[in-house]
Amino acid sequence: MKNTVSTLLKQKQSGDKITMLTAYDYTTARIMDECGVNAILIGDSLGMVMLGYENTLPVTMEDMIHHTKAVAKGAENAFIVADMPFMSYQVSVQDAVINAGRLIKEGNANAVKLEGGAEVCEQIRAIVNASIPVVAHLGLTPQSVNAFGGFKVQGKSIDKAKKLIQDALLIQEAGACAVVLEGIPAKLADIITKKLFIPTIGIGASAGCDGQVLVYQDMLGLTTGHVPKFAKRFANAGDVMRQGISDYISETKAGIFPAPENTYAIDDEVIDQLVKEEV
Repeated sequence: MKNTVSTLLKQKQSGDKITMLTAYDYTTARIMDECGVNAILIGDSLGMVMLGYENTLPVTMEDMIHHTKAVAKGAENAFIVADMPFMSYQVSVQDAVINAGRLIKEGNANAVKLEGGAEVCEQIRAIVNASIPVVAHLGLTPQSVNAFGGFKVQGKSIDKAKKLIQDALLIQEAGACAVVLEGIPAKLADIITKKLFIPTIGIGASAGCDGQVLVYQDMLGLTTGHVPKFAKRFANAGDVMRQGISDYISETKAGIFPAPENTYAIDDEVIDQLVKEEV
């Protein structure tokens, strides 16, 4: 059954946890969809995990549309959410609506996601009025990495905690259908989740959120170097890939691959005829 805004809301109401993962291509999206994940996020994190950027800021609308279109083709049942990249919605409400529309019309997304609280409520309201579902994003918002001075946990002081609660209520009132809570203390995430009637999706937040999202390269052990504290590794696919690639290199150099079972046969008569004609 297709996951929708309505089914995700029913999951919150019934206590059925929402599962969301990032994906950026057709093959990965198809596998996730077959496993039954509720939602797939085409995150602007693709800038880091797919394109090799230092952060998400260089990602363009064209990047997002390209990857969203591929994911949408691979996922039949998952709710497809596409990130609005940096500066695609901050400049004006008109820009926000136009760019959100492109992700729906050209990328075939089911919803868009944008970062921020009170300062983007006008954009959220306008996008929703254009019949486009909006997922909000509060807490550690990666597009604000320069303003934050790095990737730091948010909401630890009383004033900042109050601001996050207020922002959550404001984006809900503006029409957001769900909100991602990233990099905030667990007890604060629990409070926000209880105050909202829309689903909360945690990443580095709390098991008390209505759902969870992870970057799939982190949770499958495909990333190297620093791994965020919240990114539990559920498999070591990176090791499997490295072993497979190493075996391929070794067998190819040794002449073991391709073996007879990996090649195609031809009638000996045809070969004999070719040899005669060559002579």
